[in-house]
Amino acid sequence: MDIESYQEWGSLMASDDASYEFKSVQTVRGLEARTMAKWQKEGWEFVTESQEPLMRTKLTFRRLKPKQPRYLWPAAAGALVLIGIIVAVGAIGEDDAPEAITAPSNAAVVQTQQPSSGPAEDATKEPESSEPAEVAAVTSAPEQTLTVANNADLAALLAGSDSDYDAIEGFAAKYKGRSLEFDANIAYMNNHGSYKTRYDILIAAGDYSETSMTGPNFQFKDVNIVTDLHLTGSNIPDGIGKGDNLHIVAQVEDFNRVQGLFFLKPVSTEVR
Repeated sequence: MDIESYQEWGSLMASDDASYEFKSVQTVRGLEARTMAKWQKEGWEFVTESQEPLMRTKLTFRRLKPKQPRYLWPAAAGALVLIGIIVAVGAIGEDDAPEAITAPSNAAVVQTQQPSSGPAEDATKEPESSEPAEVAAVTSAPEQTLTVANNADLAALLAGSDSDYDAIEGFAAKYKGRSLEFDANIAYMNNHGSYKTRYDILIAAGDYSETSMTGPNFQFKDVNIVTDLHLTGSNIPDGIGKGDNLHIVAQVEDFNRVQGLFFLKPVSTEVR
């Protein structure tokens, strides 16, 4: 399934007054042909392709904009001339009107405006007073936990390489503090320093394998199994170790390029 992350629109003038509209689409690397076929079917012409971070490819398309029929131009020009004549006639009529007629009219306008000024201002202030409450309701909503189903960046990250440091670092910076949820496994586990009950746990995406893995080298650093991993589920084991498959929810901390480690803070851990 191709994942399109955004669209950009523009226009470029061509010969014979023709005009193009442009669309740029990002898709997961490897699905370019499927995305091209989709938009070409809708009348878009492929123009360029470029590689983007996080295992994505940017595709640019264009198509001709429909021309405005020239026969409508004289009608529009005639309507503008007619409006100008009406305005001019109205202005001349106002200049020729006697002062005895215009003076009472002006006084009447002033009298009708003064009593209504208070309620009119109150009416305009009522919607303004409700706006802060609406904004507060939107900004206070909790952020959604990121999964491979609702976030293309996470899907690309978990399917990518552990050596693509630029992509991993970009993801860590963009989503710092956000919660991730995905299937994982314990690739390696050792004691933290000289502690007997605290560990550094290397986490890999997907099911455990001795021969292959995808995604970054995640790590739960300096954690206690009982108090820090927040084990959950119907069958909580007495202990965990290398090779165990997990389902984790964890918070993004940061990425260390020197160590090649993507640090996560566990929120909940379930043994699968």
